[in-house]
Amino acid sequence: MSKRNIALIVVDAQEDFCPPNGSLAVPGGREIAPTINSLLALPFARKIATKDHHPPDHISFACNHGPSAKAFETYISIANPGNPSEIYESLLWPVHCVANTPGNELIPELDLSRVDKVIVKGTDPRVEMYSAFQSPLKNPPLPTAVSELAGDLRDADITDVVVVGLAGDYCVKFTALDSVSQGWPTFVVEDGTRSVGGADGWQDTRRELQEHGVHVVDLDWVKQNLFSSAYAFQPAVVHNK
Repeated sequence: MSKRNIALIVVDAQEDFCPPNGSLAVPGGREIAPTINSLLALPFARKIATKDHHPPDHISFACNHGPSAKAFETYISIANPGNPSEIYESLLWPVHCVANTPGNELIPELDLSRVDKVIVKGTDPRVEMYSAFQSPLKNPPLPTAVSELAGDLRDADITDVVVVGLAGDYCVKFTALDSVSQGWPTFVVEDGTRSVGGADGWQDTRRELQEHGVHVVDLDWVKQNLFSSAYAFQPAVVHNK
């Protein structure tokens, strides 16, 4: 069997996504740090952390849409600046993870000494970008909303991708879906994520991930199987975008 180069992507484990003080705190968000640190101690070929890195005028902030806009409730239409006919709907949020603010920082409970690289996303104020790979805009892709993640993984000859972090029903989900759609067998470690929608939100997300070929596993399974020489490659289910 060919050598497997497995990457770990730690998605948006940032202060603003964690209790007790995060502006967009995910219930139980800080609790995932021990699981993530256990994964970081494993022999992944590449260990990458990502960060939401928004400007103050980001389109996802409810405060930027007038007094009637409400975080967690109001949806807006976002058009591709390069193709106004390509439009998607996106939920508005409280201000969060603004560049150069305390809420933007990765939580100190993480063993960042084991992280090879930090990749930022969500820097273009015109579009929402949940996935650590790119925004949903495809026709054409918006260059300022496509991260270096895919190129980094290809340069490292990565064969498989493991995803953890926050939030399970948004940025983790879309990162995993983009990963499998680009051809990498992809695993989400469910005890290494928490969801905005809590347990119910995660169950819905779990089904969606599995329907698209993402493997949902736990930390013990990763430790016992993923780096075993006896474990067979799991083919990715590649979906056209």
